[in-house]
Amino acid sequence: MADNYGNKQKHESGNPIQRALIGRFKAAALEIVDGLRPASILEVGCGEGYMLDALSQGGVKASLHGVDISEPAITDARARLGDRAMLEQRDARELADDGRQFDLVMMLEVLEHIPDPSQMLPILERLTRGHLLLSVPWEPMFRGLNMMRGKHVGAWGNDPEHVNHWGRRGFKRFVEQRFTILSAPLVAPWTMVLAQRRDP
Repeated sequence: MADNYGNKQKHESGNPIQRALIGRFKAAALEIVDGLRPASILEVGCGEGYMLDALSQGGVKASLHGVDISEPAITDARARLGDRAMLEQRDARELADDGRQFDLVMMLEVLEHIPDPSQMLPILERLTRGHLLLSVPWEPMFRGLNMMRGKHVGAWGNDPEHVNHWGRRGFKRFVEQRFTILSAPLVAPWTMVLAQRRDP
């Protein structure tokens, strides 16, 4: 994940509203995963392992894998998850080049950090043998909520590490370039999309 300090701060916030929103986000992802029952899950940009930990604690029986380019984040994730997940400090493109595939690939709160997000779609397509779960901030709601709590006011609520901004419709169009969207549950202030790989 591009901004691991911000990610850690978000998941460990003492703010009850933020904790409730993060709880809803995790619950929505867990419900989707429960419905799919994948045998293997890869989280691209897993950061400190908060989402993989939520899946594990939520009773998901899949083989859990996480990859992140940040060494400190992977160190934290290993401390959090122990032997419940296989974690690698590595670029996801290398995994795709190795021919590795997983039933479900997740990339949550990462695409907004990548200067050219379209480059990730074919990589994710190669990594999944079935499903893809993605999320990004739902704009302009996300920035509006930042403004309301006095965060990044000088930048009109925009997190400085966010280089891409999508509304729900725009993000769905982005994903549909290479995947078929199955559902897009309302998990404000984020857009979450479950998609399926198209057969060649």
